[in-house]
Amino acid sequence: MRDIVRQELTFSMSKRSDAWLKLVQAVGQIEVAVGKAMQDKHRLGLSEYRALQVLARSPDSELRMQELAANLGLNQSSISRLVERLERAELTVRDLCPDDKRGVYTVLTETGRARLQGAQADYGKALDSAIERYGCEDLLSAKLVASP
Repeated sequence: MRDIVRQELTFSMSKRSDAWLKLVQAVGQIEVAVGKAMQDKHRLGLSEYRALQVLARSPDSELRMQELAANLGLNQSSISRLVERLERAELTVRDLCPDDKRGVYTVLTETGRARLQGAQADYGKALDSAIERYGCEDLLSAKLVASP
């Protein structure tokens, strides 16, 4: 009896593991396709685009560096390099936190907002196309899309 339970558990874990691997691979392929489209059409990397998107949705279009890092799933070193690139392109500026002079905000500029707005339609088209190409429409169920 134990062997049957163990086999069923192994089979169940294997199915879940296989499904997870397929999902990770599909997301990776979609990321590559969308990233290429954003780079080709707007000279924006996917992380740069997402940083602009997150900042635009934030109160006063600004976030502390560590908050931006958390929103993008990046570590401190990666977010520093990303913000430096955005600043060089004049898409963001840094500002000191008025309450804590050690705190640094990243603030979306009007140039950054315009660049984001110019790229949004192409991002949506590239994302929709890649989702369809890699057969992921069903994964984005109404329940997932409706979540906040």
